[in-house]
Amino acid sequence: MGRLWAFLVLLLCAAPAQAQEEVVAGLSQNSVALTVNFVGSDILIFGAVRRDGAIPDGPLDVIVTVEGPPQEATIWRKARRAGIWVNAESHEVRAAPSFYAVASTAPLTDILSPEADLDYRISTRLAIFEARASGDVADPAAFSEALIRIRKAEGLYQEGQTPVALERDTLFTTRITLPKNIVEGSYAARIFLMRDGAVVDEFETFIEVRKAVLERWLYSLAYDQPALYGLLALVLAAVFGWGASAVFRFMRS
Repeated sequence: MGRLWAFLVLLLCAAPAQAQEEVVAGLSQNSVALTVNFVGSDILIFGAVRRDGAIPDGPLDVIVTVEGPPQEATIWRKARRAGIWVNAESHEVRAAPSFYAVASTAPLTDILSPEADLDYRISTRLAIFEARASGDVADPAAFSEALIRIRKAEGLYQEGQTPVALERDTLFTTRITLPKNIVEGSYAARIFLMRDGAVVDEFETFIEVRKAVLERWLYSLAYDQPALYGLLALVLAAVFGWGASAVFRFMRS
């Protein structure tokens, strides 16, 4: 028996260790400026898989997510009462991403196990943290699905719209489009390496979305000193109106 244990120990020590895989990734830009004429921005996400050995057997997949700052939300369900459509039921969401995009090398249902999705909250549905309903709601999940549908229509939630291109199980690229109606804040970009439905490695970086200097000053002025902002708007309107009339008078003379 002692010789058998010694043989097993030697066999395990001699067996080659499975290669470790690690994500190395980058972004085409780490900051986005929200200006008056901002119409959206494309973010190129690219990277490679670093290994300390040969490529393991089995398919490799990549999932990329970009998540905007969380927001509270209240979803209402309308009902017809006395011939009028009114808000009848509501459900509160503790934190829903203001923007959420998912890109992958294959459909999530094919490469992501329910256990991994629950642990890392990758799918759009699990990225939303629900709170208790404010009333007696029989199907709170239906309210979250309604929120997803609304934000998909607004371009704020994207899933499966952009594939991840993976070459030789090593290099990957994808593009995520930030629409013009995004909010200010830090956007977390996460990259997951997947094998057999499980997460092998995770990489995270951030995209800073901020208002430009002039836009930020006007925004702060409007909310912090609304009276001064209104007065400034009236003065500017009067100045530009007088300037336009002066130009027309000069052109007629």
